[in-house]
Amino acid sequence: MRTYRIRHETAYHYEGRITSSYGLYHLAPQEDSRQHLLGHRIDVTPVPSDRATYVDVYGNTRTWYHVTAPHTDLVIVGTTDLTVGAQTVEPQALAEPWERCRPDSRRDVSDWWRAVDLTLPSPRVDIRAEVAAYAAPSFPAGRPLGEAVEELNHRIHADFAYDPRATSVTTRVDEVLRIRAGVCQDFAQLMVACLRSVGLAGRYVSGYLATIPPPGRPRNIGADATHAWAGVWVPGAGWYDLDPTNDRPVDESHATVAWGRDYSDVAPVRGVIYGEAGRSAMKVSVDMAPIEASTFPAP
Repeated sequence: MRTYRIRHETAYHYEGRITSSYGLYHLAPQEDSRQHLLGHRIDVTPVPSDRATYVDVYGNTRTWYHVTAPHTDLVIVGTTDLTVGAQTVEPQALAEPWERCRPDSRRDVSDWWRAVDLTLPSPRVDIRAEVAAYAAPSFPAGRPLGEAVEELNHRIHADFAYDPRATSVTTRVDEVLRIRAGVCQDFAQLMVACLRSVGLAGRYVSGYLATIPPPGRPRNIGADATHAWAGVWVPGAGWYDLDPTNDRPVDESHATVAWGRDYSDVAPVRGVIYGEAGRSAMKVSVDMAPIEASTFPAP
């Protein structure tokens, strides 16, 4: 297990005066079998006049906020201490033929119904013929699930270039497949689409990845970023998460915040503003730093 302090700051600046900001954030990491929340808080400046938190169908903590004080700057800072461990999925579960791992073929497993909606198209994940054609070589008949999804994960890493300039937050899967480039969000959504194209349940996961510098070099504060990866449902064993951007299964350097059908379900911060904004700018800074022990509440 590793212990981290994560600080995620989103800062907006407007040339004109904003009279009202209304938005939603997903910044509270989930509790699950491999990570434990030690402390968490969100600071919004100016202080919202109203805030409401609830848990969605996937277990994600969602918070709506409403800032009514006039402002030209809006800053949202999430601070979290948590421990993270490696994921554990029984080898025999991953050895099942992939066809037997489709939710609609495993009604003998008590939680199969939880995965069915993640076999379907979603707002940002289309299941098109070209996606199915790309996925097909990884899924010959009878191949063990773990072997199939690990090869798919490797192929995406090998076939697609990491290029932050190639795509935007609205880029769809078919465009990523065409240009063969993108960022972690694109690769995660492509992998989810591939899984769904063969009838498997695929989830989009949003979180953080600790950056380990080269030996002898200091950590670059603020260099870490929000990250995304994909998970496949394993009957009777839960989810097996893989990171196509880095060509490896998720491990103790990955901290999960939220998961859903695609990015639209779990965007870290989004909202609308009212007023005379003029030109605007947004800056996001994330730091995921290892700590010896939690001293929450953080300063």
